[in-house]
Amino acid sequence: MDKTLLKGLTVLEAISRLDGRVLTLEGIASEVGLTLSNTHRTLQTLAHAGYVRRDPSTGAYGCTLKMFELGARQLANLDARRFAPPFMRELARETSETVHLSVLDGVDVVYVDKIDSPQPLLAYSAVGGRAPAYAVATGKALLAFQATDYIEHYGNAIKKHTDATHVSMSVLKQELADISRIGYAINRGEWRAGIGGIAAPVFNGLDQVVAALGISGPLERLTNQKMTEYAPVVQQIARQLSAHMGYSGGYFGLA
Repeated sequence: MDKTLLKGLTVLEAISRLDGRVLTLEGIASEVGLTLSNTHRTLQTLAHAGYVRRDPSTGAYGCTLKMFELGARQLANLDARRFAPPFMRELARETSETVHLSVLDGVDVVYVDKIDSPQPLLAYSAVGGRAPAYAVATGKALLAFQATDYIEHYGNAIKKHTDATHVSMSVLKQELADISRIGYAINRGEWRAGIGGIAAPVFNGLDQVVAALGISGPLERLTNQKMTEYAPVVQQIARQLSAHMGYSGGYFGLA
């Protein structure tokens, strides 16, 4: 084990944790339990590598933006599909309906993972398949967190798929605003007649909505009462997946 590297990481973590306080050489040495000479050498190495800087007027040390850059790249590279399976399995156990993990591509959603319901009358879909985002629950959960004019760029692509499909731009925009407020989306037969769903957004550590997690099934099972019962379950598990991906924001507290 490289003790020099461990000392450097210990010092770096301490400065990061205590940033905002006046961190002098003596204070850092006391915090990490190293001698002054060891701490000084470690700080010089970290400063040379660009991870910490010393304020010449106060002698205090602090982290540079290099730490943020490393963390931001890691957070941005987190793939929801890698972390979602245990949360999807939990949602499947709680609801016994088909579970989808979807991402947004233009005005479509792409299903990147799914778990089929053990019940008869499945909601047909396939991993890699597409659906109009404005007509399915996972798609609407994603659209609700795009720029306010996002949906307007795809006005010509919006069309009716069933009698329940919303094609009015003003109606769609109001629905998306409501979804962003309550924290979940519902589809009542808007893509496939008789098939409905509930979905909630998944956030990453940069407070970005990167996916949507939801359930779907026949409306004869997903009645209004069942949707009311399952909505907080879907939200809770989407919240847990988001937290696992580094999200610590307060959005989910609104719902």
